[in-house]
Amino acid sequence: MSSPQSTEEIAEQPVLLEHPAEGVALVRFNRPKVRNALNLVVRKELARIFSELSADDSVRAIILTGSDAVFCAGADLREYADATTIEIFQRDASNLWRAIADCPKPVISAVNGFALGGGCELAMQTDIIVAGEGARFGQPEVKVGLIPGAGATQRLTRAVGKYKAMQMLLLGDFISAAEALAAGLVSKVVPDSEVASEALKMAVALAALPPIGLRQIKELALASMNNSLDAGLQLERKAFQITFSSQDKSEGIKAFLEKRQPEFKGC
Repeated sequence: MSSPQSTEEIAEQPVLLEHPAEGVALVRFNRPKVRNALNLVVRKELARIFSELSADDSVRAIILTGSDAVFCAGADLREYADATTIEIFQRDASNLWRAIADCPKPVISAVNGFALGGGCELAMQTDIIVAGEGARFGQPEVKVGLIPGAGATQRLTRAVGKYKAMQMLLLGDFISAAEALAAGLVSKVVPDSEVASEALKMAVALAALPPIGLRQIKELALASMNNSLDAGLQLERKAFQITFSSQDKSEGIKAFLEKRQPEFKGC
């Protein structure tokens, strides 16, 4: 059994991994002095952690969060100031996000404060976004002579539509949590003090559901963004049929008929 980490040891870790409930993992940014800005170390650590969580059968839902004051204020511009095209190409930082975007398990972003630039793009690669009333979302890259580089021109437009996305991308405007909810960028807005508890409540509920079903739903929903309706419906029919070989299907129906809580095993 490992000994508890000291405050100094925790402070030196840019990303923290916690397990607040059975079946739930919580990944937390830990760079408060720079508002949880993303540097290459953070990106690599996120990729490593999410790759491990994706392969861990004991984990059924994941929460990604920052602090009570800020989710993530974007890229650490100190790494960009003197960087050349070749250096950015060789870092291949955007490819590190694939461990998050391709995670087969439900991922919830719990957002307090700013989710800007890469922070907003990171939240958009998760499946559910819970935002505090004081949260702010934005893609301000154009204001420093850059453009989004981790998916915002594609994901934001799909999430909120052309005109709201163009406002955020071209002007670098921030939007409030209420505006983000109305535009379809976030799933739910709660008081700032309730973001963590609401995300955990959702994650616990997800962890109690059948993992195979959740994985198939996530795959189908994400595929719908790139497939025609006919192709998507065909994929859905096949996935629906596959669930009839699942023990969780039998357990779920039996539990419903017997008026008890099901115990899903992920098989």
